[in-house]
Amino acid sequence: MRPRRPVSRMGRTLMACAASAAAATVGLAASPAAAAPAKSAATQAEPGGACTAADLGTRHPFIKTSEVTPTITHFKGWYVTAGSTGTQTVSTSVQTTISVSVGVTGNVEGGFAVETLGKVGASLGLNVQVNYTSTSSTSTSVTWNFRNPGYYGLYKGTKKVTGTYGSLNCNRVQLGDGSWALKWVEGADTGSYTTFTALEEGAVRCEDQVPANSIMRKAQDLLDCGSPTATAKHPAGPVPSAKAAQARQEAEKAAKAEKSAQATGSPAPATRAALNCQPAVYKIEVPGKPLNWSAPLLASDGIRLRESTFFSAHLDNWRLCNVTERNGVIEASLWNWGNGGCATVPANIANQEQAYLTTATCAEDDLQRFYIYRDVPGSSKIGVQNKYTGSMMGHDRYADGELIRQYSSGRQDGTGTYTLTAV
Repeated sequence: MRPRRPVSRMGRTLMACAASAAAATVGLAASPAAAAPAKSAATQAEPGGACTAADLGTRHPFIKTSEVTPTITHFKGWYVTAGSTGTQTVSTSVQTTISVSVGVTGNVEGGFAVETLGKVGASLGLNVQVNYTSTSSTSTSVTWNFRNPGYYGLYKGTKKVTGTYGSLNCNRVQLGDGSWALKWVEGADTGSYTTFTALEEGAVRCEDQVPANSIMRKAQDLLDCGSPTATAKHPAGPVPSAKAAQARQEAEKAAKAEKSAQATGSPAPATRAALNCQPAVYKIEVPGKPLNWSAPLLASDGIRLRESTFFSAHLDNWRLCNVTERNGVIEASLWNWGNGGCATVPANIANQEQAYLTTATCAEDDLQRFYIYRDVPGSSKIGVQNKYTGSMMGHDRYADGELIRQYSSGRQDGTGTYTLTAV
């Protein structure tokens, strides 16, 4: 049960005055918005294209850069003598392991990551992996029919695809004639991705003519053609390759560095953040309905949809703190008047689709920072995006007690659009 903390009439009057003044500061109107379609427009999001208020709580990726690199995942140098031709099965050694990832958390979970990788494949004309997977991290075998004696490189490989993406978000834009409209614009969130094409396997010799920048050419490079190892006669069987060993060591070092960087994540601050909060007090409401965001009393609980009552004890009252604005997009911490905490996605589940929103001691932490996308002036409709995860806030269903959660692409049915209403 929430503690009873009635607010005096005088207090409400002062709050309303302060809220009115601060609403002008951030350009958020307290008046109700015009009715918007219940569902997001079916047309594909394109930079500069029109969007609606129902799209404020959604986002879509666009590909900024792409690089395709033929990569050997498994390799073995093998010498075939005149007496050992024919079909043989050779166990290859791991050269590098490629894991599919999107964004800072590295996970491929939720619609945004899948849409990102789908756009990568479409833009390059390649069939790439669009779900979390990785190439084998253990030795695997290659079966090959050796028709001629010689020094061979047996390999498995793929085309590694890496690059960066941006986020298209719906936000208000002022037109040349001074009027306003909602457009798909480049949002604040950006990130990188890694994926790969289907695995290939085969065998190649130094004297074989192969296409430049192909998987076969990468395997041929590992044979170290021209070196004494490549030109010498050997007994049938494995031949150590200095280049292959060096390439494997470099790949292992790079993989460890990448894993360490992902594990670091959003740093846990040691001290409470010094908040510069605007005087305005808001409710974050479901448009046209009585439920709004209400902070938890218990640390183990989350922010839920609740109806304001006499006993709400300011748990449904929020202030914008440490506010900045860039390209028309507000960035702020959301401070709750009722429990004194800041809205955040719990660090231990931040990489999960539909992780719930809660409050914690206010700190310098990107998990506690949010981008706010706004409707045109005269409307208080907004969309809310977490700075660290890039996910949009929303709810799964309209019901009292329903948790506010993060959705990588937002709620495409418009249930991620809220109103920031001055109290």
